[in-house]
Amino acid sequence: MSKGKILSNTFNLQVLYEDNHIIIVNKRAGDIVQGDKTGDKPLSDVVKDYIKDKYNKPGNVYLGVVHRLDRPTTGVVLFSKTSKALPRLNKLFAEKKANKTYWAIVKNRPKVSQETLIHWLKKNPKNNKSTAYHKEIKDSKKAILHYKLIKSLDNYHVLEIELETGRHHQIRSQLSTIGSPIKGDLKYGFDRSNKDASISLHARRLRFIHPVSKVEIDVTAPLPKDPIWQACEH
Repeated sequence: MSKGKILSNTFNLQVLYEDNHIIIVNKRAGDIVQGDKTGDKPLSDVVKDYIKDKYNKPGNVYLGVVHRLDRPTTGVVLFSKTSKALPRLNKLFAEKKANKTYWAIVKNRPKVSQETLIHWLKKNPKNNKSTAYHKEIKDSKKAILHYKLIKSLDNYHVLEIELETGRHHQIRSQLSTIGSPIKGDLKYGFDRSNKDASISLHARRLRFIHPVSKVEIDVTAPLPKDPIWQACEH
């Protein structure tokens, strides 16, 4: 349905797809999807402001958060505009019927150019970090992802990742465990931060069957305007 064309850039918001029931945006690094203890204005409120202004809606605007991205990451985020669509979208994600593709920039090329990674992740709420183990331990959750090397630059390598499970910091933790931490990700072992405090992890593409119209939605988010990211497309 959409191959990365930005429909609107108002409110500092890149809208990639919108209809009566859903809205899909390209999240910038630093935006939080939903409100947290920082008190910073979340992306969900920015989207509400956009809808309220575009359609001259009086009163409160309904918006359902379907999934989240970590604050320093970028890319596709889907919201529900109706209470009819939200439980159906939640069911799609719970049943793993929404296909999410990520791109990650790493400095250390993985030993294998294409592989399925299986770990058991345990979250430590004190430092908001997940540790990956090769065997199941108490309170750990199985994490599965598939990656392939899609491009090598002068100093970095670009991996395409398909998630089979959706665990806390899963991609960040699993790639770090195989010796390929994501560029800028100090928390998971990269040696220096990115200038904008982002990490080079981008939710590139989202595919699913629309819960109301039943048409296929296929949205690709443009890459961040950063020289290394831009080199990934050429």
